[in-house]
Amino acid sequence: MGILTNEAKQALVDCTPAYVATVCPDGTPNVSPKGTVMAWDDDRLVFIDLRSPQTMANLQASPHIELNVIHPLTRKGFRYKGTAQVLRDGPLCEEVMTYYEQQRGIHRARMHGVVVMVVTRVLPLWSPAYDDGTGEDEIRAKWCARFQTMIDAARPR
Repeated sequence: MGILTNEAKQALVDCTPAYVATVCPDGTPNVSPKGTVMAWDDDRLVFIDLRSPQTMANLQASPHIELNVIHPLTRKGFRYKGTAQVLRDGPLCEEVMTYYEQQRGIHRARMHGVVVMVVTRVLPLWSPAYDDGTGEDEIRAKWCARFQTMIDAARPR
């Protein structure tokens, strides 16, 4: 059995975008949202390089990566830690790009490469809102109301 549980895989489907942290050459962090992250198998995540020059440069200089997802209503998610490789060609790159083209409708011309992350650790991630004993139903209701207010404010009048 791999490191990625079914729950950790499903979170990648339910919680988008994922936020990817890499390390810049000067040692500073770089965080970038990624809307194409998915579990490739039980130990690896993949995402497409659509417009990520800094993330790709950082990974080519240092493979260390962390990816976070959090559900916008429950405020629970996961941290995925590991190392990543940028692929521009080869069988795995071709297989992943073909999947995104056929299953997600992303045109091949938009794909500049593939990132394959080997996950070494998965940790739960949740909001401090739970620290006082508040339950998930109450937190979900609070965030539903907040988002509804935002939706209502954005409607044309």
